[in-house]
Amino acid sequence: MTETRFLTAEEVSERYRGEVSVGTLRNWRAQRVGPPFIKIGKSVLYPVQGLDEWDSKNLVICRASRKLSVADDAGE
Repeated sequence: MTETRFLTAEEVSERYRGEVSVGTLRNWRAQRVGPPFIKIGKSVLYPVQGLDEWDSKNLVICRASRKLSVADDAGE
C-alpha cells in the first residue's frame, strides 16, 4: 500500500512560491473552492496528489502550444 503524502498550508504556500498565501488558502477552504484538503481536529492538510490534480485542472493551454501539439500529432 502506498502512503499518501500531505502538506500543511504553509508548505502549500511555499509550493506555489508564496503566490498563494496561507490566508488565501483559509478563505478558499471557507468558500469550498481551491485544492482539496482534509481536516483532522484543528489540523488542515492537503494531499499532494490532490494538489497535482488541481494543478492539472487549472492548467492554461495557449494557442501556440496547441498548434505545436497538433503538428506533433500529425507527424510534422
